Amino acid sequence: QVQLVESGGGSVQSGGSLRLSCKLVSKYIYDTFYMAWFRQAPGKEREGIAGIAFDGHTNYAESVKGRFAISQDNAKDTLYLQMDNLTAEDTATYYCAVRPYVSGDSYYGGHRLRERRIYNWWGQGTQVTVSS
Repeated sequence: QVQLVESGGGSVQSGGSLRLSCKLVSKYIYDTFYMAWFRQAPGKEREGIAGIAFDGHTNYAESVKGRFAISQDNAKDTLYLQMDNLTAEDTATYYCAVRPYVSGDSYYGGHRLRERRIYNWWGQGTQVTVSS
């Protein structure tokens, strides 16, 4: 099975920054992935905020565009989310998710990178709390 381990959450004041990491500790039989970050605030639906395809194509939710940056280090099998200019509205549990790319499968680009239903495996979540 594919296994993901997240880290980097914490508490920060409004205007501050955090960087989340998501390590692929087990890739199972797969080499290539779509990857994304989701978040879920209390009482709200889990929303996709940033996704990255295996070819480097990215897509962001409007709520984080210009403030957050998704990236991946293939050598380290790690996905990152750099979060700058944080506000109280960013307070949530953050999850990473992956979907393996399989030859012949559809290409998931654009906003589809942030669709919850396309992802197969999820991290355990890490809490981000922003105080105003």
